[in-house]
Amino acid sequence: MGNEEFLRKCMEIVRDYTMEHLDKTDGIPAFNVFVVWSCKTLQNNKALLSTTLSDGMYYEITHNGDKKELYVDAYKKFENRCIKLEE
Repeated sequence: MGNEEFLRKCMEIVRDYTMEHLDKTDGIPAFNVFVVWSCKTLQNNKALLSTTLSDGMYYEITHNGDKKELYVDAYKKFENRCIKLEE
């Protein structure tokens, strides 16, 4: 799987996952899916994605080229804390 094909598939997976988990009673909001980071090493790919929704979710998708499988991890951001380091 080429890098462009992988990223298109990732965006499709995240869009479908998000649509499945939206609260349908609130209606379906317009949103975009975007790639935060991606990497290809040998026959494997990994990408981190998110959406423009304010739900705090982000997604990690890994392509195992040997097994021709995709693994999807969905995470929710709970906190962003700054820790000062002493110099």
